[in-house]
Amino acid sequence: MHKILTLNNISPVGLEHFPRDSYEVASEIQHPDAILLRSFNMHDMEMPASVRAIGRAGAGVNNIPVDKMSGAGIPVFNAPGANANAVKELVVAGMLIASRNLCQAWDFARSLEGEDESIHRAVEAGKKQFVGFELPGKTLGVVGLGAIGVQVANGALELGMNVIGFDPDITVKRAWEMSSQVRQATSIEDLLASVDYITFHVPLVDATRNMINAERLQRIRDDLVILNFSRDGVVDDEAVVAAIDAGKVYAYVCDFPSNLLKNHPRVVTLPHLGASTQQAEENCAVMVAEQVREYLENGNVRNSVNFPEMFMPRGEGYRIAIVNENVPNMLGQISTCLAEAGLNIHDMLNKSRGDLAYTLVDVDSNAPPECLEHLAAIEGVLNVRAL
Repeated sequence: MHKILTLNNISPVGLEHFPRDSYEVASEIQHPDAILLRSFNMHDMEMPASVRAIGRAGAGVNNIPVDKMSGAGIPVFNAPGANANAVKELVVAGMLIASRNLCQAWDFARSLEGEDESIHRAVEAGKKQFVGFELPGKTLGVVGLGAIGVQVANGALELGMNVIGFDPDITVKRAWEMSSQVRQATSIEDLLASVDYITFHVPLVDATRNMINAERLQRIRDDLVILNFSRDGVVDDEAVVAAIDAGKVYAYVCDFPSNLLKNHPRVVTLPHLGASTQQAEENCAVMVAEQVREYLENGNVRNSVNFPEMFMPRGEGYRIAIVNENVPNMLGQISTCLAEAGLNIHDMLNKSRGDLAYTLVDVDSNAPPECLEHLAAIEGVLNVRAL
């Protein structure tokens, strides 16, 4: 019986992918084999020694100590793309909110008092201050062309916009998904000089912190609209507010309210709504549940942020999964250990990712406990499981 600990409310649609006859799922459980979470901060959490996998029902993993998990031989799974449509729709909504001054106009209309006739006169007199502009023909810059960024880029093209993208690490898979009409920028500076809107879809790491800052805001077109539904910290809020007050930036729409931002007349802050749709929550839960289950049962890895992608079909025999440091002669030591235990290898797959390596081995009979102990004792081996 596998035990799954949930640290947040995970959609029941996803949890249904754990069969009840072989899985126990609860928010309070002893000795869990895996942990599922959404926004829970795990950095100060004492990790149970029994944990073999962590699944984040979303894309970002800033709330998970990934390096620490790698050192313990524990994969961290996420759900890239499962919430992409939800975020894309919010980006489009953000562009419309900013371009048509919708929030400011709504506040104006809600503040009107008096008889209907006087309200109508006030509307006709006041609406000119909310004149906006349309999206077709405008240029959107998309920073980060993963699952979300690609959908945003393609969606903007369908609205009649021009699109420029920047992502030095774009994958072949995402490149195939993206329209050929998306132009490529060679740098953030190159992109900023050419766009009317800019949207970010990147994780928060040292390289992406304050991607929009005071220096780069000197290079922009007048009346730039900035959208950040990615991560707090990707945009330097103080620099953006200063640029708005100077008349350089037209509007800022983001998912991260603060005292600096929430009452500014040209800023719209939302309460982190990026993936807050029923469909996105269900999609994320289903994806991460299936990935964690596949790892626990078969050792295969899909959509891990710290392990290599691994898939080896399960045939007859018994499977051993070994996580180790990526150092020379590890496969030789593993093979020798199995041979000394009298185990014949039917199939083997080994891949590495950075300092971490992962090996799946199918053998002809069940590995005795002493063999597993010898494997675990090899210098550099982090984790051994018999499946």
